[in-house]
Amino acid sequence: MSRLTEWMDARQVVLAVAGIAVGAALALGLPAVARPLEHAITPALAALLYVTFLAVPFVRLAAVFRDGRLLTTVVVLNFAVVPAVVFGLSRVVAQDSALLLGVLLVLLTPCVDYVIVFSGMAGGDRERLLAATPVLTIGQVLLLPAYLWLMGGEHTLAAIDLRPLVEAFLLVVAVPLALAVLTQLLSRRSAVIGRTAGVVQGGLVPLMALTLLVVVASQLTRVGEAVTELLPIVPVFVAYAVVMVPIGAGLARAAGLDRPGRIAVVFSGVTRNSLVVLPLALALPPALHLAALVVVTQTLVELLVMVVLVGVFRRMRRPDPAGVEPVRENRAPR
Repeated sequence: MSRLTEWMDARQVVLAVAGIAVGAALALGLPAVARPLEHAITPALAALLYVTFLAVPFVRLAAVFRDGRLLTTVVVLNFAVVPAVVFGLSRVVAQDSALLLGVLLVLLTPCVDYVIVFSGMAGGDRERLLAATPVLTIGQVLLLPAYLWLMGGEHTLAAIDLRPLVEAFLLVVAVPLALAVLTQLLSRRSAVIGRTAGVVQGGLVPLMALTLLVVVASQLTRVGEAVTELLPIVPVFVAYAVVMVPIGAGLARAAGLDRPGRIAVVFSGVTRNSLVVLPLALALPPALHLAALVVVTQTLVELLVMVVLVGVFRRMRRPDPAGVEPVRENRAPR
């Protein structure tokens, strides 16, 4: 099992691309699978986060949280820098209320779930990024209405119900997190549970590939049906990722973060809360149905961007210019 896990770890990017490719093939060849697989997105994402959280030593999170540099950096990046970038990019679709609302919903909400997975795959600091999750979650719930009002107007804000966002966070993040903590506590008392948890952790890479397959297979057909209307937003999402990588890297370097911290900041700035915010978009009035497809389109673009970024950062592992050696495990600051 350990050899199989090592083999999969060494081919994370290849397996992720394979998941996306198989999902696309299913969507194109068997479109009937889209609806049942759509119901599998939340369970798949919750399972992925549970396995990810199992690898995080929660007993050390208090020390991680006390190191406020990464937390401060991701908060400034996501709630001060990102809104300015989003405002500029969203003007491209400002004339269409549904497209504008979809762009604002997805780009103004920082990811709090699979960003931890992708960041860890690239060598980022999962522990400190996990410690920032509660702040990012509360921040987006409190600030999203204000940003929607400022950038979209009162009519945009009136169409939003934040309850699906809170419910999705509880199902996708809070429950898996609680189960992971409980599993770690029980592992201390039972060797069987400890060994089982170790085997489960070894399934992170295939579970990620499976999640990507489910998302792509369930959503690609819907996007294809409205491809003409959605094409104008694809360059917006690509431009967002291209702009945020150097901004995140520069801000993290200015904050004096180590390499794992800088990678975590970059992923936090680029990755958006698309799968968690999708239920919110689906709850919009019929006249704004395109907003949900905008969120789905961003998901598909982002998955490709994440795979590329993971590959780039994994190839760039070399001695840090500041003298910090690259790490292959995420460690809490001393």
